[in-house]
Amino acid sequence: MRTVEGPEPVHVDEGEHLTSELWERADDDATAVHHHVDGEWATVSWRQLAERVRAVAGGLVAAGTAPGDRVVVMSSTRLEWTIADLAIVAAGAITVPIYETDASDQCAWVCSNAGVRLALAETTEHAERIEQVRDEAPDLGEVLVIEEGGLDELARRAGDDELEEVDRRLHQLDGDAVASIVYTSGTTGRPKGCVLTHRNLVWSTRQATSALEPLFEDEDSSTLLFLPLAHIFTRVVQYGCLQRGVALGYARSMEDLSEDVETFRPTFLLGVPRVFEKIHNNARRQASGGVQRRVFEFADDAADEVVDEDTGLVTKAKAKAADTLVYEKVRESLGGRLHTFISGGAPLSGHLARFFEAAGITILQGYGLTETSSVITVDRPTAPRRGTVGPPLPGIEIGLADDDEVLTRGEHVFQGYHRNQEATDEVLGSDGWYHTEDLGEIDEDGVLTLVGRKKDLIVTAGGKNVAPEPIEEAMKGNRLISQPVLIGDDRPFVAALIALDEEELASFAEERGIDAPADELPDHEDVRAEVERAIEDANETVSRAESIREFRILRRELSQEQGELTPTMKPKREVITEHFVDEVEDIYS
Repeated sequence: MRTVEGPEPVHVDEGEHLTSELWERADDDATAVHHHVDGEWATVSWRQLAERVRAVAGGLVAAGTAPGDRVVVMSSTRLEWTIADLAIVAAGAITVPIYETDASDQCAWVCSNAGVRLALAETTEHAERIEQVRDEAPDLGEVLVIEEGGLDELARRAGDDELEEVDRRLHQLDGDAVASIVYTSGTTGRPKGCVLTHRNLVWSTRQATSALEPLFEDEDSSTLLFLPLAHIFTRVVQYGCLQRGVALGYARSMEDLSEDVETFRPTFLLGVPRVFEKIHNNARRQASGGVQRRVFEFADDAADEVVDEDTGLVTKAKAKAADTLVYEKVRESLGGRLHTFISGGAPLSGHLARFFEAAGITILQGYGLTETSSVITVDRPTAPRRGTVGPPLPGIEIGLADDDEVLTRGEHVFQGYHRNQEATDEVLGSDGWYHTEDLGEIDEDGVLTLVGRKKDLIVTAGGKNVAPEPIEEAMKGNRLISQPVLIGDDRPFVAALIALDEEELASFAEERGIDAPADELPDHEDVRAEVERAIEDANETVSRAESIREFRILRRELSQEQGELTPTMKPKREVITEHFVDEVEDIYS
């Protein structure tokens, strides 16, 4: 097995834990984080943040939370999520995130499997979802609602004795203590709880910020969080900002994201490919009218040439015109200071990467899993390699098994699945290698490129193995396509279920002068022709045996609420084929 190891790791002391830097800055009146109060940006200093975390931790002690107890946080991304997380671990307890979109049965499984003792829910609706699972989670005690002053209530309970107990527990806390049990998104079955220690998370965060040093070293650096903090990717970036003192802001919601980005003016953002697709498509929609639309199309097409070709006089002229007419407006809509996106969670379209690069914004792609404390590899800001997920972080080893499965080893690897030794033994060898179940290639420079996921491989009736992700990603380059899902296991050929982007569909219909109700647009000949064109283009990237022969356009977008997408927008194939069984059978009948 060929292996590659990252540079020498940045040192982490044995006693360091997730709140170590917070207490070191506890007397600092400089701004730590930014959030909204009554529609306006407000700041919280390091001193205020430390006092708040200590008080809430004291309240948890008063509520009977013991070291090692599991505490749920079910909330959207907001300042209170961070405070709750830091307070839980400061009290020696274990944070168990639940996505705000999780249904009651998912909440029941997590609360039951983790043995949750207390829950912090953002809204009464979230609290009701948790309350419904008491029969299946007998250890569950109080459920406090953040929007009804739940954290304030905990802080009020903290007397001198409880605060002294927090200090005592912090003194005893070290890197070996479990910090969090984070449940996987469950694309192929029930979610599994990944046990992560303080050292897992502190060490991984330290290596990630080292690899991304240019993003964290500038005193003017800042980022805005909007992806779920329940996901380990967002959470590690949050820890990185707190470790390095980078300005950290919280967006109000996805609906307010455009306004919040424009007013907060971050220097870097983390996202998933679907977010970048939305920004690109939104720029296209704003170019209304014939002339403006042609100008956008010119800049969109010019991106490939500007980035990929030698900058001769003609290319330079195109680049300058495209920048003045389109790219500059894209930068302004993102606050004017943004220079880097960090992308994870799914493959990224090459054209999207070139479009933003032409606009002066580099997209760095990374790769990791919950089981690996988030990041394993990432593009370096000083030498990005488009189309790859970069080399390993400092101190991390990666390798390829005989079937090209990506393996990794190091301090970032989790301790195992909570209450599931069998599943742990399937992926974690006695030699320390974690089997990711992802397929990849490692080039001569030690840079990793992902090919697909072993469990997602489609095996046709003819015995052909098809990795669906590359062709699906190629189709996502079309503005109309929101989620393409390849099918074909034990079938004679590969087919696709196509979910359309409803906003883009409406815009497309307006441009083409299509006068039809929204529910009839998927059947319109112009729409079908556009989807067929996207499929033909994608088919050119693969062999005939792997190509899509048939497709059906779905009547609605896929959603997390229906259990069809993970929070990072990965399709749950089994769920989707169950929900659209009639379309599947129609294809193969």
